[in-house]
Order: sequence, then structure tokens, then C-alpha cells
Amino acid sequence: MIDINPVVKSISESIRFDSSRGDPAPAAPFGRGACECLRHFLALAESMGFSAKNYDGYVGEVVFGEGAREFAILCHLDVVPAGAGWTKDPFGGTVENGRIWGRGAVDDKGPAICCLYAMKALKDEGFVPSKKIKLIVGCNEEDGWGCIAHYNEVAEMPEEGFSPDADFPVIWAEKGILQIRLRVPVPNAPFRSLQGGSAANMVCDFCEAEPIALDRARAEKSGLEIFGTKIAARGKSAHGSTPEKGENAILPILRYFEEQSPEIRRAIDCLFDDRYGLKALSDETGVLTMSPNVVAYRGRELEITCDIRYPATMSEDAVYEMLNKFGFGYETVHRQAPLMVEKDCELVRTLLAVYEECTGKKAEPVAIGGGTYARALRRGVAFGPEMEGDEAVIHQPDEYITIERVKLLLEIYQKAIEKLTK
Repeated sequence: MIDINPVVKSISESIRFDSSRGDPAPAAPFGRGACECLRHFLALAESMGFSAKNYDGYVGEVVFGEGAREFAILCHLDVVPAGAGWTKDPFGGTVENGRIWGRGAVDDKGPAICCLYAMKALKDEGFVPSKKIKLIVGCNEEDGWGCIAHYNEVAEMPEEGFSPDADFPVIWAEKGILQIRLRVPVPNAPFRSLQGGSAANMVCDFCEAEPIALDRARAEKSGLEIFGTKIAARGKSAHGSTPEKGENAILPILRYFEEQSPEIRRAIDCLFDDRYGLKALSDETGVLTMSPNVVAYRGRELEITCDIRYPATMSEDAVYEMLNKFGFGYETVHRQAPLMVEKDCELVRTLLAVYEECTGKKAEPVAIGGGTYARALRRGVAFGPEMEGDEAVIHQPDEYITIERVKLLLEIYQKAIEKLTK
């Protein structure tokens, strides 16, 4: 049994680095916080006796074994911005009431460190993997995947592996991802300023505007807050792949202005009321989701960044055909093709068996709207750490992981790594 105390300590230490996207610096392409977090992780790996390499501050690699074939465990150390509404220090790594609190506890620092300690446990037991295991930790998963692009330039990505950055029991398919920045002309804008949202893949939890003529009674009736000459709406953050779990603060602000601007009215029709039926598109991997998560008024235009997760069997071109009906200009900010592996392939069967063995629960592979590093592999799946019935904490205030879940992850990942590389 792995001693839980050093694991908890390491997770807490990692959380203390604000590794959200920052200004680039020498050897820190995604900001100093992410760079320092990566160094902490690799130093921890080296203290365990592993070979570790830092690829220019973009991504790191921990190697276990010398087999001719390779196996990847793909994790990330960057996090989305903390956002508002926390009752704990988002970068405090507080350990309290059987939980480790902070941004990244679940997504994805906790699971990354659990995988590292699982490898250490196998090493200490004398396990010799038949494959070279590469634990790869990126610093730009949440905002563009520049880390994976750099790794592919300077190193060799294994063909097979898993990413502990989604749900159990095992993810066999992930929807396609498109992040689109729409440009909505507002020639006679009824506001001087309007902005909201902090990340393309986070449901906007705060939006504010400065009306040209403030109607206090209507603002109060709409449930908006008033700050001097400005109005504001507060929502509930959620992951962009599950917008139904959040409350988008952009919508009430736009609704305040819709009677004063036909362009705002059309934006609401297209993006929130789904005039063209994008959200009705579905397959066995689920329905299309569309979440307008970031908005800013610039140069007589509203720029609205939308996170779209489309069914895995649907083509990207089909999504663009629907978007063209909106009549707005747009540009693609980020795209990822869907992921699908066979439900009964050896990788899926092995991980499913490990999950059932460790939890005592019978289960079936599932599909998700989230996008994980598993897409970087020819044969990759996502595997944990969340389970059905968990409180939704990813990309939300007061993110935490329980110490009991950490214990379970250590058991699951140790057995999974052993079975897949023996």
C-alpha cells in the first residue's frame, strides 16, 4: 500500500503554483507559474530515481523502463484561471476535512501526481515494464495544446496510452472541438463597454456592461447588479463541454439590450435560442453543445468566443455549414478532431477490467464532450479521475479532490500501468 501522506503533500505543493496561462518569458512559454510547476513535478520524479526531461518549459517527460515499445500517460499541469466565488484560496493547496482544495486538484495535477507515485510504487516493488513508459506532462492543455505540438517536434510520441483527465470507467470516444470567435457588428451599440468570461472552455460566470442610458428599474427587474454606471450579471461556471451544468452570465446582459439592438437580438437567437438547431445534432457520442463563453466589445463589434463540442461521427465541415447560416463573420480559434477507438479493443478491455476490480462495479465504456490528451495518440483513451455521482468541481470555485479518491486513484493507476506494460 502506498503511503498517502507524501502524495497529499505533493498534490498540495503543486496546487500552490498558479499555472494558468501567463505572459511568456525565457524558458517559460506559458508563464512563470506553469514553468515552476513543471520544474517541481520533474524534480519530484528525479527524487524518486526516474529519468526526467524538461522540453524548453513547454512539456516534461518522466521515463520508466527501457522496452522497445512505448506507452504514454498524458497529463497536464496547467489550469484554467481561478475565477470568482472561492471560499478557499484557489492556489493554497489547503488540506482540510479529508479534501485537498485548489485549482487543479482534479484537473489535472492530482491525477498526474497519482500516476507518478503509482509508477514509483511499481519501481519500488521491482517491477520491470516490457515497454518504455513515458509520463508526459504538458503546460498548455487548457489553452491551445502548444505543449503537445512542441513535444512532437522535439521528441517521439508513443502510439498508445491513456490520459487521467476525464471520467471513469473508460472513455472510448470524445466529441470534436471547435472554438469559434464570432464578430457581431453593433453599429449603434446601446452600451459603451461590454465584457465577460475568462476562458473559452469555461462557462462565463461574470459579465458586465456600461449602458449609454441606464434603466435602473429594468436592470433590477432583470436581476442585474448595478455598480455606478455599470450593470453586471453573475452566473455559475462549468466546463465548456457541459454548459448545462453552469449558468451563463452573458445571456442576461445581452437580454437587457436586445430591445435596443436587432443585432443583439439575432446573436441571442443564434447562440442561446439555437435558431438553426445545432444542438439537435447527435449520435451515440452525444448531442452537440455550444457555449458562448467570452465576450468583448471592440471597434463597434461584439467578439463572442464559443466553445462547440460536436458528435464524433459528424464532420467539422457540417458544423461550419450551420455556422454560416448565422450571417456573422467568424474565425476558428482552436480545433481538435474527434477521438474514437473500438469499444472492445485490448486497451479499453484492460482498463475496464481494472476499474471493475478496484471498485467492484460493473461498467461500460462511455463517450464524452471533453477533449483530453488521448487525442494526441493513435490509440488513446481517457481514464478517470471522476466518477458518476461526483460533485461537479472542474473549472468551478472550490475545486477539490478527496483523500479517499486519491487512495483509489493510486490503486487503479498502479494496476492499470502494470497490466498494460507487463
